[in-house]
Amino acid sequence: MPTVAILPVKSFRLGKARMADDLSPDSRSDLGRRLTERTAALAEEAEMLPVLVAGDAEVAEWALGLGLPSIPDPGEGLSEAAAAGTRWAAVSGSWWLVLHTDLPLLTREDLNELSGAMARSGWVIAPSADGGTSALGGHGEATFSYGPGSFHIHLGRFPDAEIVSRLGLLHDVDSFADLTSARRHRRGLWLNEPP
Repeated sequence: MPTVAILPVKSFRLGKARMADDLSPDSRSDLGRRLTERTAALAEEAEMLPVLVAGDAEVAEWALGLGLPSIPDPGEGLSEAAAAGTRWAAVSGSWWLVLHTDLPLLTREDLNELSGAMARSGWVIAPSADGGTSALGGHGEATFSYGPGSFHIHLGRFPDAEIVSRLGLLHDVDSFADLTSARRHRRGLWLNEPP
């Protein structure tokens, strides 16, 4: 069984609200779709099975149009969305990787490194530059604590996890400044292309 790449995806209409002063609702929605589609494609290239935890029916329908499986988000925040994904993966005994979709500089090599770390250590965790958690992988059901400082919280919860720190996992997009810097990096030039 391939590793299940669990991709929690908020409603495209409501996502990236912190960029509301800089991007229109349609632009934010389009950005969310493009980031998610790219992340799912990279997961498939890395021989993972991407599964969206869909924040609403629109996301689920969009995923279906791309041939991607989805499960409903329980609607209780990111931690519960991630846990729902792990429960789904646990039914088949699959390894899983909770992976955020707001990683515009992510590469297949980053995902291969995460897979290798899981194979070596059983658990893997990748920090974002602001102290959050960009990726966390393992097996069985798990409890998550996403939010400020989540990397250290998760590291305490999964003390045997191998830490993977790579550019594509460090640079997430939480603000317009994050998006601007990603667009200026050679790996993020795809963001400047028309949708």
